[in-house]
Formats: sequence, C-alpha cells, structure tokens
Amino acid sequence: FLKRKRILFVCKENACRSQMASAFARYHAGDRIEAESAGSAPAEKIDPLMEEVMRENGIDMAFRKPKSIKEAARGGKPDLIISMGCEEVSPLFSGVPSQEWPVPETAGKPIAFMARIRGEIEERVRRLIE
Repeated sequence: FLKRKRILFVCKENACRSQMASAFARYHAGDRIEAESAGSAPAEKIDPLMEEVMRENGIDMAFRKPKSIKEAARGGKPDLIISMGCEEVSPLFSGVPSQEWPVPETAGKPIAFMARIRGEIEERVRRLIE
C-alpha cells in the first residue's frame, strides 16, 4: 500500500495563487496526490477574481477559505512544499523539500492578469505531477 504524496502550496494570503495550485493538483492528479494550500498571513476570504477565472476552467472555488500554515499542518507533514513568494515557510516543516515558484502577486490586478497567472500555475502543476 503506497502512501499518497502530500503537497502543500503556500503563498502569503492563501487567497489566490496557492488556492489555484492546490485545486489544479487535485483536478489533474485525482487520488494520486493529496494537495493542500495555506498562507503565512491568511486573508479573510478568497479573491473573487480568482474564483471567477477558475470557474471558467470548470473548477468551483466558492467553498474554499484561506487558512494558515499551522492549520494546514494539522493534516500531517507534507512530502513537498511549493512556495509562491512566501519567504518564511514555517519551521513546523523543517527537513521537508521545498521549491520556490516565481509566480507574481495577483492582488489588485485586472482579470486578464489573473487569467494569465491561472494558466502559468496550471502549467507548473501539470509538470510537477507528471
């Protein structure tokens, strides 16, 4: 019995980029991996533009809410951490391999920018889980 690989996607607010990445990982990998997302300083709610551009891809994000790295840690230690502009990935995960994805911040940007970032994140996730 093989344990599913657990991937934690982290950005500052967990309102957009890490949410998209974990959703795409679940969408494209199905049961092969367990994908979670978190933020170092979680926002109150997810970005409505992100919700809109993900809906265009047939992925419903309405039920998701931002959570802290500490909350994500309750689900167990990840096998890999993907950080998007979140320098201080929690010491809760010392020794866990990590990658930095240079995905630009989306807050306050127009929907066309958000759609471009969605495509970039989806492509990165596809390459990661292949």
